[in-house]
Amino acid sequence: MEMSEGIPVLFFFPLLEEPDSGVITIGEVTLDTSKYTKKEEYQLRQQTAMVFQNYNLFRNKTALENVTESLVANKKMSKKEAETYGLALLNRVGLSAQAKQYPVTLSGGQQQRVSIARALAVEPHALLFDEPTSALDPELVGEVLQVIRELAKQETTMVIVTHEMQFAKEVANRVVFMEDGKILHEGTPEEVLSSTTNARMNQFLKSIN
Repeated sequence: MEMSEGIPVLFFFPLLEEPDSGVITIGEVTLDTSKYTKKEEYQLRQQTAMVFQNYNLFRNKTALENVTESLVANKKMSKKEAETYGLALLNRVGLSAQAKQYPVTLSGGQQQRVSIARALAVEPHALLFDEPTSALDPELVGEVLQVIRELAKQETTMVIVTHEMQFAKEVANRVVFMEDGKILHEGTPEEVLSSTTNARMNQFLKSIN
């Protein structure tokens, strides 16, 4: 399975579970899932950044500090350089005014946007989203989806697990429907999310509509 940089996609990332077979290519790193070392796994993971459904922010650090932590620790930026870049990323997700606030003072939608800015900080070849709106109140979902829409417009490669079907239809160029670890249907959003000959897919679409 190959992911071309700069194309928004929608499917499940195999290394979140132990894979049975296949080849994964992200950026310039390729991993044969039938036989790989911890070093190869680490190299592949360095090509990605994860956005969790429950934010996973450091509660004792401000929004800006959450974004700059990896820049200082891993990219060896100076604190000043990291703060300048971190503020630019927070501005990108509409949160520059909240830079000095702690997570406890932010709404769920704002926390998730900080999480997205933090993921962008490491400049990954692919952003991985695990149900990014499932922990949010309905009125906060839109602000997070809008940030992801903007990333898609900028041709950011994204791997998103979601139940937001209308959103998937808008931003994805490829959709994979999975159940119990098996791919049941895949194709363009129109092919997968419209009427289909796949009975299980039809059942799912009816249940969410």
